[in-house]
Amino acid sequence: MTTWQGWHRFATTDPPAPPQPGDPPRSREERLAYHSAFVTIRTPAISELATQTRTLMILGRHQQATARPSLIVTGPAAAGKTTALLHVGRACHLAHTRKNPAPPQTAHTAVPVAYVLVPPGATAKTLITEFARYLGIPVTTRMTQTQITEAVCHTYTQAGVQLVLIDEIHRLNPRTTTGAQAADLLKDLTERLAATFVYAGINLPDTPLFTGVRGAQLAGRATLITCGPLPPRHGSRHPFRDVITDIENNLDLTHHTPGTLPRHTPYLHQRTAGRIGSLTRLIRQAAITAITAITAITERITKTLLDTIRLDHLAETHHRPTRTR
Repeated sequence: MTTWQGWHRFATTDPPAPPQPGDPPRSREERLAYHSAFVTIRTPAISELATQTRTLMILGRHQQATARPSLIVTGPAAAGKTTALLHVGRACHLAHTRKNPAPPQTAHTAVPVAYVLVPPGATAKTLITEFARYLGIPVTTRMTQTQITEAVCHTYTQAGVQLVLIDEIHRLNPRTTTGAQAADLLKDLTERLAATFVYAGINLPDTPLFTGVRGAQLAGRATLITCGPLPPRHGSRHPFRDVITDIENNLDLTHHTPGTLPRHTPYLHQRTAGRIGSLTRLIRQAAITAITAITAITERITKTLLDTIRLDHLAETHHRPTRTR
């Protein structure tokens, strides 16, 4: 998705469809494919990011003199940051293309969204090259950073990019010379492009990105959205259980009993520490394991089955901590 062709394919491909009442049963392979791709579960962080993005895009639409306000999505690993980023980007893409369809008999397609990954050990030149690669802007080894930046700003402006999503921003370290130059490049782009920037990265307030003069500038322009683990209870609401219910309602298993998974909310929260990425992986793996079992009557998710699933190391370490002597 770090090229326009890949992003366009992702944004315009219909997401997996959950089973609907009255639909004919899907084959085993179709259900395996469905649980592999699965639906995007709308979490509180996704809802907040979608609302904030729409508001800031309107707020900065006619701003000319300074950088437009931006957003930062942060949180621990496996908390759903990239999922939230992609969900909002796809929604923006589809809303823009519905409102501004391409003229008949033309190959021109609107480019409302750009998605860029910060490369490891990013320098200003390697970072701006990623921006160029997204829209297929030719870059040669002889081109300077300034020349590439000029080409990017011109092409992005001509293409009408309105939303720039920058993932893995924690890879930038402004305490180093190259990291500081890359951070300065991003600040320059926010002032030169008529687009709203949304960054995502791991535990950003604890990184050098928020320190020093550059960190103060970023903190003064960006709204922070924390995409953290969900608590079992928040006031009168039960956000973690609500997400479990949403996941269960979208399963496609022949013998699963509705209401089984929400009853195991305490166990599932302990198992995943409230991380959405770990939770969805656990339930999807259990669904696939149930489908591939020898007898169809076992095609349900039980606590016994859940306990046999090996998760990511982060979740397993939390669930079964190593004892020290």
